[in-house]
Amino acid sequence: MHFETYPFEKLNTLLQNITPNSDYTSLSLTIGEPQFATPKFILDALNKHATLLNKYPKTIGENILRDAMLKYNTERFGLALDNTQIIPTFGTREVLFNFPQFLLHDVDNPVMVFPNPFYQIYEGAAKACRAEVIYLNLTASNHFQPEIDELSLAKADFVILNSPNNPTSSVMQMDALKKWVELALKYDFVLLNDECYADLYLDKPLPSLLNASIEVGNEAFKNILVINSVSKRSSAPGLRSGFIAGDADILSQYMVYRTYVGCASPLPLQHAAAVAWADQKHVIIFREKYKKNFAVAKDILGVESPEATFYIWLKVDDEIAFATKLYKEYNLKVIPGSFLGRNGQGKGYVRLALVYEEALTKEALTRIKLCLENQ
Repeated sequence: MHFETYPFEKLNTLLQNITPNSDYTSLSLTIGEPQFATPKFILDALNKHATLLNKYPKTIGENILRDAMLKYNTERFGLALDNTQIIPTFGTREVLFNFPQFLLHDVDNPVMVFPNPFYQIYEGAAKACRAEVIYLNLTASNHFQPEIDELSLAKADFVILNSPNNPTSSVMQMDALKKWVELALKYDFVLLNDECYADLYLDKPLPSLLNASIEVGNEAFKNILVINSVSKRSSAPGLRSGFIAGDADILSQYMVYRTYVGCASPLPLQHAAAVAWADQKHVIIFREKYKKNFAVAKDILGVESPEATFYIWLKVDDEIAFATKLYKEYNLKVIPGSFLGRNGQGKGYVRLALVYEEALTKEALTRIKLCLENQ
C-alpha cells in the first residue's frame, strides 16, 4: 500500500539543504495547531481525573462526554440529537481514515469524492479503501466552492465536504449545503461534512450540514453525517476529542466496528473534553484572537478576511520558489499550496496558519510582505 508523503514532510525535504537567515528568529505558519494556552478550567478537569488512568475507557464514551457533546450541538446549532445519533471519537483524523474503510468495505469498485486541495487524510482513506477518487476542484473561478457534477455524483458512494475549508478558508452557505443534502438523497451516497473549523467564524455563526438536512425535510439525517473537534475551538488538540454525528442507522453499525479499532479516549481526557464541549464562552476569546490576526493580515498584506478558520490562502507567483525564498531569507516556513492538492490544484498559492498571538503574527506577516516585495 503506497501513501503519498505528508505535506510537512515534503516541506522538510524541500528546505533540508537550505540554511535560513540567522538574523531572524525561526517562525512557522505551517501547521494548523493553535499556539494559545489551553484554558485553565480544561486543565483542571484533566488533573482532577488523572487517577482514572487505572481504568479502561469504553469505546462508546462516558455519559459525561456524550452529554456534553449533545449540549454543544443544542447550544451551538439548535440540534436536538440523541445518543443514537452521535459517537465520541479520538479526534477526527482517525474517523476520516477508518470510517471510509468501514463504509466501503463491501462495495465493489468504491468511489470517493472530496475537495481538491484537501486535508490529506481524505486521500489516505481512499487509498486504504482502493477507491476511485473524483475531485471537487476548488479554484478562484468558482470561489473555492465544490462544483457539482451530477454525472460524477451518480457514481459516488461517499462524498466528503469540508466547510469551513482547509486550506482555502471558503465557507458553504445554507443553500449550498441544502443542495448537497438533496443530492445525497437523490443519488443515495453518504455525505459527510468535516466541520472542525465551524466555531472559528469571524462574524456570524455558521450552520452545520445537519441543520441543512433538517431544512430539506431529512430530519432523520438519512445518508448525512458530520464530524467536529474540540482541537481548534478550545486550543486543545492534545485532548484528541471529536465526534461523528448524524444518520443513526449508519452509526449503529459503525459503533460495532469501532469496538475493534481500539481508539477509545482515556478517561481523564474524556472528562477534560467534556467541560470543553459544554462551555461556549471560552471559544469567544479564541475567535477574537483570530479576528485580530486577520485584521493584521489585512493591514500588512491587503488581504480580505475570510468568514472562518485561521488560514490565509495567499496568491503568489510560484509557491515553491516563494516558500524556499521565505525560509532562506526570512527564516519563516509556509506550506506550498501544490503540496495540498493534486493535478495542479493549489499551484500559485501558499497556506498561512495564523495561530500565534498578535505580535508574532505581525512579525511573520511583515516578513512575508518583504518577501513579496522582493520576489
